[in-house]
Amino acid sequence: MINPILQTTGLSKRFITNEIFEGIDISINDGKSLAIIGGSGQGKSVLLKCIVGLIKPDSGEIFYEGSLLRGKHKQKFMNSFGIVFQGAALFDSLPIWENISFKFKYSKSHSAKERRQLAAEKLDLVGLPRSSLDLYPSELSGGMQKRVGIARAIATKPKNLFFDEPTAGLDPIMANTISTLIREVIQELGSTAITISHDLNSIRKIADDVALLHKGRIEWNGPIKAFEKSTNTNIKEFISPDST
Repeated sequence: MINPILQTTGLSKRFITNEIFEGIDISINDGKSLAIIGGSGQGKSVLLKCIVGLIKPDSGEIFYEGSLLRGKHKQKFMNSFGIVFQGAALFDSLPIWENISFKFKYSKSHSAKERRQLAAEKLDLVGLPRSSLDLYPSELSGGMQKRVGIARAIATKPKNLFFDEPTAGLDPIMANTISTLIREVIQELGSTAITISHDLNSIRKIADDVALLHKGRIEWNGPIKAFEKSTNTNIKEFISPDST
């Protein structure tokens, strides 16, 4: 049996009296791509933020490489991933090359020249021209900003990648382009990935496995092929909302 690289057990979170989710058990094996899906307001992004340490869960545990996330092991995990936030979350006051290489901005390990070269190489990978290096986020389209967000996330060649609604706000053609790019990046780096999304077309391109979050619980999880064939009522409604 393959041990999961990342696992949550009994994860729960509420804000005052509003229960977001309870008893969440998910796991992902090394090198796999998991999509956590569900309708708006189901707590998908909150769950991701709990996993990466931006929000503290009320109860439950998170394990990485078989060990509980605490102390030095938690720091190891924090150094192992790149994340693409919904809306890209770029720094408006920094040019693109500094956005991409931001993790090294205050480090002595990379000079400004080296950081700029790193940014140029990552732009190549996400299909943006190097002429974008000195532009600012406000000068880029939404799709280009998403690409820069991905470039920043992969700047350190992370073992793990997290994507929060990566196609939100994009037209169908650009959403398809970004989904294809994400899959290519995951395969290029050999990373383990978790993607939060409600975009079924994107999920079909990105995911090996799917977990459906519904009313604060994991309603279903399994391979993407089984998801498409499932007779689960909530999955059928998610796939064809007008058919139920």
